[in-house]
Formats: sequence, structure tokens, C-alpha cells
Amino acid sequence: MKNYKIWTLIAGSLKNDIPVMLLYVLESKGSSPGRQGFCMAVNAAGEMEGSIGGGIMEHKFVEMAKERLKGENREPVVRKQMHDKAAPADQSGMICSGEQTIWIYPVKKEEAGVISQLVHSLTENNNGTLCLSPQGIAFDTSLPIKNFDFQFESAEQWEYKEKTGYKNKAFIIGGGHCSLALSRLLQSIDFFVSVFDDRDGLNTLQKNEWAHEKHIVTDYTTLGELIPAGPDKYVVIMTVGYRTDDLAIKALLDKKFKYLGVLGSQKKMETLFDKYRKEGVPEEWLQRIHTPVGLAINSQTPEEIAVSIAAEIIMVKNSVASPAY
Repeated sequence: MKNYKIWTLIAGSLKNDIPVMLLYVLESKGSSPGRQGFCMAVNAAGEMEGSIGGGIMEHKFVEMAKERLKGENREPVVRKQMHDKAAPADQSGMICSGEQTIWIYPVKKEEAGVISQLVHSLTENNNGTLCLSPQGIAFDTSLPIKNFDFQFESAEQWEYKEKTGYKNKAFIIGGGHCSLALSRLLQSIDFFVSVFDDRDGLNTLQKNEWAHEKHIVTDYTTLGELIPAGPDKYVVIMTVGYRTDDLAIKALLDKKFKYLGVLGSQKKMETLFDKYRKEGVPEEWLQRIHTPVGLAINSQTPEEIAVSIAAEIIMVKNSVASPAY
């Protein structure tokens, strides 16, 4: 999980009475290399975890944090960084354009309990709400309405809220070689990954160490009860054949996901779609399916196929022009 090591470093630093600074990107605009939610921990022992965007800007802020840890000036500060050498003030030293707002905060010893609660929640793969403000760090196990929310009035009056834990969940139907490769990729880009198959003892499913959950189902028709719809849910169907693909598609077709893709040849999918149209399936439901799945990069191996699918999922996830949920 993206920020797990950062919070565990902070928790360990507090436990061992080592001063530690939290650097957090509260807001980002344009082509800023540090996106909202990027963060770092820097402690007085020289340990670091995370990133606020890299480059000369990050180096500058890390050095600032180190100096503050050595000295007596450990007051929290909010700094805007403009990635433009023509900017009249707050230049970051980078020229990629865009801007980001960074909070530099010396974590208080009395916040150890809050940090411990947050780390426990992340360990259990649960979601919650992280709240940052001039008053410090707070954590709540309730879910926020949005993944990120930043309200700024002044350096003394602002509030940042973020959904902690995995923000996106991937459900891979089929546990074969392509599923194994895709699980590895999606896990590495901070998706919670669940894999479903109807074959008990499948070698590739047993070898899948990247999936957070692995389920053996008696019948793919039960998937509708097992997989929830939602704007943060991504589904890829890649079962062993035409018949089981058909069962999985039918079980999920009336649900709305951020992404629904099916691995299969153009001919196979055209045959399936013609069948569904004759059965009265609404055309708008069929149009929600990404197939042939993945970007058209002439993928050949399971690993290449996984790259093409992961790339398409990233495109959908990050595109403001992607179909609304």
C-alpha cells in the first residue's frame, strides 16, 4: 500500500523518541510532479520514506525538514510551490509547470495513538479518513464522501481530508497465467486485488502471491452476489473459455463498474454480443464493456497482455473524459 511504510516509519520514530517530520502534498494543479496525497516522512536519524514529487523541489524540502529537526524551529508550515521559473514567487526550481501546496509538520509525541490506529487500519486493509489541519493529525474509521478534499482559507485555517487504504479495487475473474501477471501489476499500482476461479487446486492461482484475496467459486453465476458495483471497482473477465466468460458476463452485466473488460478475440466477442442482443440485453450495457480488452499494442505474452490491460485501466481511472459511473 502506497503510504503504509511512511506511517510505519512515523510510528516507529515516535516509539523510539526520534523526532520526525511529515511532508504532505495537500493540493496539486496542472503538471505538478507531486500529486495530491503524495507524502514523505523524514526523521532525525536520517531515515526517509515516500515522495512528494522528486527532483530539486523534493531535495529542497527534505533538506529543510532535516534542518528543522536539528534546530529549535519546528513550527509547521504550509508552502506553495510554483513549477515555473517565470513565477513571481514560490518557485520550486522545476519547469514542468503546475503547482503544489506542501505541509511540513513535526509529528507530536501525543499523536502516537492516532498514528498507531491508522497503521492498524492499513494493516487490516480497511478504509478510513485521515484529517490534517493546523491542529495536527486526526484519523477516523468512518469513510469520507470523496477520496480527497482540501478546504483552504489561510495558513492558519485549512482542512485536508483523504480516504485512507486502497482507493480502488480490482476483481479478476479467472486465475490463469494472464491473471497472475495482471495481479502483480495492479497490486504494484495500489489496487486491492481479488481473484475468482472455479477450479480448485489451480497452479497459477496457488502461485499468485500478489492477490490480496483468492476465491474459489462453485459457479460463476454467483459473481453478482460477490462483487459489488461502484465507481472505484474495476473488473476484468479472463476465464478459461467461451462458456465460463459468458456466465461471468451475464452475472455482472447489469452492474455499474468504473471498468469492465473481457479478454477474448474480436470474433468471440462479436459472437457473444450478437447472442446478447438477441436475448434483449440493452445496447448501453454492452457498450460499457472494454473488448478486446487492453490497449492495442499487439500484446503476445501474458505479461504483455497484462501491461496492455493495466494501461487501459490507468487511462480510465485517471481520465476526466472516461465514462461517468
